[in-house]
Parts: sequence; C-alpha cells; structure tokens
Amino acid sequence: MSKRVFVGGLAWATDENGLRNAFDQFGAIEDCKVMTDRDTGRSRGFGFITFSEASAADQAIDQMDGAELDGRTLTVNEARERTRGGAGGRGRRDWG
Repeated sequence: MSKRVFVGGLAWATDENGLRNAFDQFGAIEDCKVMTDRDTGRSRGFGFITFSEASAADQAIDQMDGAELDGRTLTVNEARERTRGGAGGRGRRDWG
C-alpha cells in the first residue's frame, strides 16, 4: 500500500531529481513533486513523495526528518490530506 510523505525546508535549488535521489534509497517511489509558485516557477520550499510501500515511507520519515539536504534541514512527516474549508476568502459574499 502506498504512502505519501511531506518534505519541508527544501532549498530553493532542490529540484525533483535531487529530492528523488535523496529518498530513493528507502524504496520504490511512485511520485515525487516539488511544489512551485505558479507565477514565478520558483520552488515553494516543500514537496511530496509517494512511496510504493508504507514501510519505505516510515523508514524515510525516521531517517530523513532533521537531516540536511542542499544545506537545509528537512522536516519530513506523513502527508495529511488537504482540507478546504469554506470559500477561502474568494467565495461569494452575501451583503444582505
């Protein structure tokens, strides 16, 4: 069963290849994504990795949380599902 991992604290220079190379030692990776700003294309400093096996993700969390990559200390934990509450400030307003 696959498991998704959040990786925060990425250096601006860390790309998806660098992130994948740092984590592929733990097991098969299904997906690796560094999140970027849609306007500038610059890294937002975090990404997600989906491992094929939950045990590989758990090992990556244990060994890489607090580790250094490209001069930055990483925060690595299990990814949580994103919740969207309300309209996020962009919805219709009822001025009644």
